[in-house]
Amino acid sequence: MASVDLDLVRKTYPNGFEAVRSVSLKVANGAFTVLLGPSGCGKSTLLRMIAGLERVTSGTIRIGDRIVNEIEPADRDIAMVFQNYALYPHMSVYDNMAYGLRNRRTPKLEIERRVREAARLLEIEPMLDRKPRQLSGGQRQRVAMGRAIVRDPQVFLFDEPLSNLDAKLRVTMRMEIRRLHNRIAATSIFVTHDQVEAMTLADQVVVMNAGQIEQVGTPTEIYRRPATRFVAGFIGSPGMNLMPGTVVAPGIAELTGGGRLPFDAGTLAAPPGTAVEVGVRPEDFVLEAGSPSAGSAGLAFEREIIEELGATRVVLGHGAGATLAVALSASAPIPEGSLLRVTAPAAAVYLYDAETGRTLRTV
Repeated sequence: MASVDLDLVRKTYPNGFEAVRSVSLKVANGAFTVLLGPSGCGKSTLLRMIAGLERVTSGTIRIGDRIVNEIEPADRDIAMVFQNYALYPHMSVYDNMAYGLRNRRTPKLEIERRVREAARLLEIEPMLDRKPRQLSGGQRQRVAMGRAIVRDPQVFLFDEPLSNLDAKLRVTMRMEIRRLHNRIAATSIFVTHDQVEAMTLADQVVVMNAGQIEQVGTPTEIYRRPATRFVAGFIGSPGMNLMPGTVVAPGIAELTGGGRLPFDAGTLAAPPGTAVEVGVRPEDFVLEAGSPSAGSAGLAFEREIIEELGATRVVLGHGAGATLAVALSASAPIPEGSLLRVTAPAAAVYLYDAETGRTLRTV
C-alpha cells in the first residue's frame, strides 16, 4: 500500500471552468478517506485525476514515492471501482475478475489463487460461473470490488459505488466495504455525496464545495466542530440551523429575525458588534411553550410540519428569519399551538463570521 499526496492540484477545462481549485491533501498509507460534497463540487474530477483519467492542469499528485502526473492509468498501480460496475456482460464472474491479471500475463496458478481468495473474502465463490446478468446489484458490486482486489494495488479508488443500490442494500454494502478495508488495510479513497456513507466509512472525511476543500477531519470532528458555514449546513440530517445575527454583549447574540441566544464566550472569539451566523444543531434546540419574554434567551418558533421518523420526530417551521428544524425523541411532548419557544444551551451554539463563513471558535 502507499500514501497519496496532492499538492496544489488544479483542473481547468478548455472553456475556462475551474473544476478543482488548488487542492492540497494527504492520504496516509492504509487510511480510508472519503471525498464528500454536493454534485458538481469537484470530488469525482479529483478522483479521476488521481486515477489518471483526467489530466492535471497544474500541481502534483504523488502515489507512494512517485509523482504520477504523466504516468498512464495502467501504470499507476491503482484499482478503481465504478458506479456502474463496468463488468463485461459476456464473461463469467471468474473471467471478469481475472481479466486484468491475464492482460498482465500473470501465471495461471497465481490468477486462480487471487481470484479464489478475493471471492472467498467477498462471499461470492458460488457465483464464479455466473454471468453479470444473473446477479443482483449488490452481487455485481462485490464482483467489481473483487476485480479490484485481485490486482493487489497500492491504492483503491471508489467512485460513488453504492449510488445505484436501494437503501437497504447500501447499508449492507457499507458494512462489507468497511469490513473488507479492516481486513486488507488498503489505502482507499471513496467519493460520495451521501454523508451517511462518509460518516460510517471514513477514517478521514474531506468536505468539498465549489472545487475547494472546506474541511478535513475525522467524522466526529466534522460533525462537532464544523470549520465553515457550508460544512455546518451540509453535515447532519437535517443540517445545522443557521440564523443571521449580531453579537450585542459578551456571550449574547441577537438574531436579525428576533430573539437572542447565549454562546460560550470562552471558546468563540466574537466581540460586540460582530455580524455572525448563529448555528444550532436540530437536536440541541429545546422546545418550550409560548413566546420568549423581552430580553430573555430564546426565540419565537412557528411550527408548520412534524415529520415522524420512528425513533425521532423533526418539527419544522420558521423563526429568527430562517427555516428551522428541531429534532426530538419520539416520546417527547410537543406543546400545543403553532407558536412555540425555542432555546439552546450556550455550549451548543456555534458562531460563523457573516462575511467569510469561517468559524469563530478559537479552541
